[in-house]
Amino acid sequence: MAFYITKRLLLMVPTLFGMMLMSFVIIQFAPGGPVERLIAQLHGHSASEAGSIGGGNGDVGVSAASQAAGNEAFGQYRGAQGIDPELIAKLNKQFGFDRPAHERFFKMLWSYIRFDFGDSFFKQRPVLDLILEKLPVSITLGMWTLLLSYGISIPMGIRKAVQDGSRFDVWTTTLVIIGNAIPSFLFAVLLIILFAGGNYLNIFPRKGLGSDNWDQLTYVQRVFDYLWHIVLPIGSMALGGFAALTFLTKNSFLDEIKKQYVVTARAKGLNQRQVLYGHVFRNAMLLVISGFPAAFFAAFIEGSLLIEYTFSLDGLGRLGYEAVKGRDYPIVFATLYIFGLIGLLLQLVSDLTYTAVDPRIDFESREV
Repeated sequence: MAFYITKRLLLMVPTLFGMMLMSFVIIQFAPGGPVERLIAQLHGHSASEAGSIGGGNGDVGVSAASQAAGNEAFGQYRGAQGIDPELIAKLNKQFGFDRPAHERFFKMLWSYIRFDFGDSFFKQRPVLDLILEKLPVSITLGMWTLLLSYGISIPMGIRKAVQDGSRFDVWTTTLVIIGNAIPSFLFAVLLIILFAGGNYLNIFPRKGLGSDNWDQLTYVQRVFDYLWHIVLPIGSMALGGFAALTFLTKNSFLDEIKKQYVVTARAKGLNQRQVLYGHVFRNAMLLVISGFPAAFFAAFIEGSLLIEYTFSLDGLGRLGYEAVKGRDYPIVFATLYIFGLIGLLLQLVSDLTYTAVDPRIDFESREV
């Protein structure tokens, strides 16, 4: 197993390299950029205010009122007409665009290997600090959504398998499919209307993860206040995530129930519960349990952006969206790198979970 783990870890290097290279190339051809954003801001400011546009860097404070004949040299930037070329040159230097693309790319990779993600272009803070600050919100959404989904889907899937074709199986299938077809943000809007002072009840708060008097609450009160705030966002995310896991559990149990060893166990006089949980459960849950790390990662990064905006939660989804919209490239590439690295590591953890659940599986004898 050590050899397999080593191979997988080594394969992560070219995978991350290819992912970052493709993203970097796409960014080069994408319209707009941080310099164009500042140029657009300059057109809305007076010459005396132009010096404050460069993200607080004093060497960018060149008067935008001075007109130069050399503006053609900076024609690659839309809206640059009438802006001092010296100012644009200093903006390029500030953001690192005065260097060739390949040099910027390899410098970025070398920094990322050392987990040095630099500073945000516009937030004036280290990118790593921003990510760590938003991380608890995203972990909260992902962890609780996953636990709620597994806690409901697995028992439901087992019962659907045992009662395959029954009335319970039919109506739960209908509900699960309908829930899966409705986006989570629509569930969020519906829950707000029903339970957060929309048009009906006003039971739960509609924004944030804590009350305004959080600092004055005791530890126990903070726990209940936190749980009170996450009911609606977690509920809206989890309602649409039951289908795949429920049907996976049901089909896994159905496949195992039909096998010969189950027939033999029943012939020995074992009751339904002994057969189901003493023999079938471990084999049927192999795919479900081994997929837990990947499912956590999916719940961690997927579907949370609209929920964060709907409930005014300041998480990684919102940070990444604002970074893309604002062309804050250090945040964009840093989140992409971190998510890619976590995803690859969790894929390895999923494989190792397979062997932990079923020791008969041997990845050493297989090609990676």
